[in-house]
Amino acid sequence: MPALVAFLDANVLYPSALRSFLLHLALADLYRARWSNAVHEEWISNLLRNRPDLTRERLERTRRLMDKATLDSLVEDYEALIPGLHLPDEDDRHILAAAIVGGAQVIVTKNLKDFPAAALRPHRLEAQHPDKFVQNLIERSPDLVLQAAETHRQTLKNPPQTVAEYLVSLEAQGLPGAAAALRLVYSSAV
Repeated sequence: MPALVAFLDANVLYPSALRSFLLHLALADLYRARWSNAVHEEWISNLLRNRPDLTRERLERTRRLMDKATLDSLVEDYEALIPGLHLPDEDDRHILAAAIVGGAQVIVTKNLKDFPAAALRPHRLEAQHPDKFVQNLIERSPDLVLQAAETHRQTLKNPPQTVAEYLVSLEAQGLPGAAAALRLVYSSAV
């Protein structure tokens, strides 16, 4: 099966729990993650604005670790495409341009209205909410998603989470459908 390539919008990288889960799925080779420096800057700037307890140094470390851990994740040299692209919010054109250059099939975003199907179709792209994206991964490879989720859950130490608590935390991250599907996978694995 060819590798699925997904471009991650800043709004799915902003919450650390969702970012970590999506990265664990990528590290399990369920898909190839893509993002750009502009996306990094957006999620980091928003976190610094909303969370004064965090430092740029700490978030830049996270950024470096993300770039290092995932093969070819950082998309560059896409800026020339931006002027020719059309989206409801012109400020989102950099995401579409980077997704095109990065060879993505999917843009994972919470802002689906900003990426209408008609604008993405000519580029053979679609926008998916992270809940739908993870549900699709579960449909393709339930055992691998379960392994990635369990690896992710085991990294949570402050506080540690039971499987039930972990699934509730995924729901809280806006993944109710994925949590329900994972609940079924967990129960069939027992």
